[in-house]
Amino acid sequence: MNTEHLKRPRSRAAGALFAALLCAVVGSLQAQLPGAIDLPGGSGPGVHSPNSPFAPLPDRSDVVAWSVLTDVKTRSEKNRILPQFNASQVALNQKSQRVQGFMMPLEPGEKQKHFLLTSVPLTCAFCTPGGPESMVEVKTRTPVKYTLEPVTVEGRFLVLNDDSYGLYYRMTDAVAVK
Repeated sequence: MNTEHLKRPRSRAAGALFAALLCAVVGSLQAQLPGAIDLPGGSGPGVHSPNSPFAPLPDRSDVVAWSVLTDVKTRSEKNRILPQFNASQVALNQKSQRVQGFMMPLEPGEKQKHFLLTSVPLTCAFCTPGGPESMVEVKTRTPVKYTLEPVTVEGRFLVLNDDSYGLYYRMTDAVAVK
């Protein structure tokens, strides 16, 4: 079996994306193990910690709510975990949408054209703040200045049934909006 393609990521961004998703999947699987603690009010990946130094996202009626995006069921198929989207999520596909979240850069630099937008801020440089249901891959028309503050982007929203990186959502041709 040829495994050469597994040794070298296609680009630095692809390598960062792969590492981020690997952390998310491992964290998600650990949370599903027998004996995992489920605290009232939600805790763990994708849930904003009350101890976070960053304020949670303010409520906005003009963006897709993370509660809609994170309400995904999964199914196992041929040693893979695939998403099962509900009607609300499918209705977002191929349409212009706005999403608000925290930037997770995939490459170094002050300005980003390809990054993950997450439902909660990063608390560890080596881990994702949640699973694939709590992030959107964003590809912008023009670079967006990196910030620790929430960002809102608008673009063509894609619901991904079987992404090679394990992502559930992608936004293309996006622009930053206020």
